[in-house]
Amino acid sequence: MSVTQEEDDPFPVDVSLFTDTFCQETVYRLVGQELKIRQVFGANLGVAAPVWDAALFLCHYLGEQSVELSGKRVIELGAGTGVVGILAARLGAVVTLTDLPSVLPQLADNVSANIPSVGWPTAHPTILPLAWGQDHQNFPSEWDLVLCADIIYLPETYPLLLQSLTHLCKSGALVYLSSKMRKEHKTHDFFEEFLQSRFHVELVNCDHGQNIHIYKASLRKDL
Repeated sequence: MSVTQEEDDPFPVDVSLFTDTFCQETVYRLVGQELKIRQVFGANLGVAAPVWDAALFLCHYLGEQSVELSGKRVIELGAGTGVVGILAARLGAVVTLTDLPSVLPQLADNVSANIPSVGWPTAHPTILPLAWGQDHQNFPSEWDLVLCADIIYLPETYPLLLQSLTHLCKSGALVYLSSKMRKEHKTHDFFEEFLQSRFHVELVNCDHGQNIHIYKASLRKDL
């Protein structure tokens, strides 16, 4: 079965990644939490299916740096499997997980599979659709943290992502972006040109072996 996309769709599905649909469940032990994550590999989800290394790197960073999550209002963009946001919720954050509509069933399954035995510390994670540059006006701006893991890979979406981040951070949210730095996707351009045009940007961690960087950003007030 083929998957068709509108020519002007800024979020294309790469149908060549997975010709057959199959599921894989993996247990991750992160920051003292055990998470069971289901990945649905298939053309419908494309790059949203896997747990990417940049997501795990961000999870470890949040724990190692003791980033305060308890009671914080957190939104994750391009959540995919939800591993980052689910971890934040298990650690006490009030979390909203967002992605394109086709990804939401995978997110819902993983949230359900990781309900703590004593219940969520603060609140059950919320799952909502958000296409960058299109839906962000439906969301408030009163967040503490915006989390992003390996979502910087389509240059045509960079202006759209910047629009959404600007809206979500109007009240002072900090953004943590973990990304594999792909030359072929001009990942550096997003951080050095697009993001710095509106945000103060700081490189806070990197894994040279995996070529993964974590940036912390806050909206500039001098614009």
